[in-house]
Amino acid sequence: MPLPADAPVVLRIAGVSKRFGALLANDRVSLELRRGEIVALLGENGAGKTTLMNVLFGHYVADEGVVEAFGRPLPPGQPRAALTAGVAMVHQHFTLADDLTVLENIVLGAAPLWRAGYGRTTARARIVALGERFGLEVAPDARAGDLGLGERQRAEILKALYRDARVLILDEPTAVLTPAEAEALFRSLRLAVAEGLSIVFISHKLGEVMAVADRVVVLRQGRVAGSMVTTATDRQALARMMVGAEIAPTVASETPAGPVLIELEAAHAEDRGRTPGLRGVDLVMHGGRITGLAGVSGNGQAALAAIVAGLATPCAGRLLIDGTPVGAGWSPHAAMAAGIARIPEDRQRTGSIADMNVAENAVLEAYGGRRFSRAGWMNRRAAEAFAAELIAAYDVRGGEPRTRAGQLSGGNLQKLILGRALAPAPRVILALQPTRGLDVGAVAYVHARLLEARARGAAVLLISEDLDEIQALADVIHVISAGRLSPALPRGTAVAALGGWMAGHGFGADADAA
Repeated sequence: MPLPADAPVVLRIAGVSKRFGALLANDRVSLELRRGEIVALLGENGAGKTTLMNVLFGHYVADEGVVEAFGRPLPPGQPRAALTAGVAMVHQHFTLADDLTVLENIVLGAAPLWRAGYGRTTARARIVALGERFGLEVAPDARAGDLGLGERQRAEILKALYRDARVLILDEPTAVLTPAEAEALFRSLRLAVAEGLSIVFISHKLGEVMAVADRVVVLRQGRVAGSMVTTATDRQALARMMVGAEIAPTVASETPAGPVLIELEAAHAEDRGRTPGLRGVDLVMHGGRITGLAGVSGNGQAALAAIVAGLATPCAGRLLIDGTPVGAGWSPHAAMAAGIARIPEDRQRTGSIADMNVAENAVLEAYGGRRFSRAGWMNRRAAEAFAAELIAAYDVRGGEPRTRAGQLSGGNLQKLILGRALAPAPRVILALQPTRGLDVGAVAYVHARLLEARARGAAVLLISEDLDEIQALADVIHVISAGRLSPALPRGTAVAALGGWMAGHGFGADADAA
């Protein structure tokens, strides 16, 4: 339904500029959101989206410009002011306390938990009513740690609605959802905006933006590059506006399979708490092929990757390298010696050390070698020369060898990690969520590099929750669910079929006993 022309403006950002030293992160950015509207905020990594949201919520104070909610200026530098004004944000990484119930998480901060009863009956009734009203049903007395990812997302949105939020900002809301869960979320959002809720939808998935947003605002290099009605544009035009150039689609041509480099035979790994391990996994990886592993996060991907990377060994079954079973000495050092490289899933927590500089991060995994150390001391000249090579070869922008890694944008940090992994020309590449949270330009760059590695004969294991990415790159596809691995599926398998495997269908009624 078209938005009424006289719908009132509920959020207004006018002429906001924010500098960090010589870096102009936001340059006179203006944006308006109307009642009952969904506006998508797009932009490359480092385009200024996060800075703008931090200005809105008072985490940063703008150098210029104002932010207004419902016609009133928000006091700068006061995060509580946005919440009090009815503006809420659901972050990409959920913030629920696992040991509390859904009800306790939702009322936390809205009522003192130590007060006898703290209105439990009233709170429960309101949560149930909100869930039914917006299609966000979740059991109030369920323990948050026992919820599925889709349920956790619904609980986060209910927490905002419980506080009478009238403007909701969603940061990459479908990053960990199956296609069916994402579509259910979109239905809930449409119900909410029909009742007057206004939404800023931050996403790198252009298909989702086209499906759910009324308007799109694109940031490029800190400035508004354009704003348009969604029905008047297409994915290609948005991608071009984001990066300022045409982006060629990723094309993985058919190639013959090379020799088998990695095999898992009936591999089992123990569960870790509520996170499943592996249940009798058989996997074969050929040189010159990309094996896609699809699945919702937390279904055994980490256990599988840990075994291949030398961080763990199967508790049953075995891992073979070039047809030879690995022994008790299997370790990360042994894996690297065997030509196995890893692109970690979390570039901040496990892929880099923010307080170390780019050069130090570039040689983290090769520090023990003679090239970068002497008698335990770093050869800084060699490390900085290597970092400069990576910066040039992998288009790492915004940093020099002595720049702190924490100052790089997400996309540029990912390029640094990618270069670190690929520079030694490894035989096997573990690519765990290699483009998560990256803009369309950075995604295309990472894809091109993985295809180059495939072309020179490397075996690539692409572990991703992005089905478009899996379908674009993988020669063969497996789906993992609750530690079980599907049969090999051909490239071009329909999204609906992959989604069914991700939800656990197809493994058989007795699969849990496997």
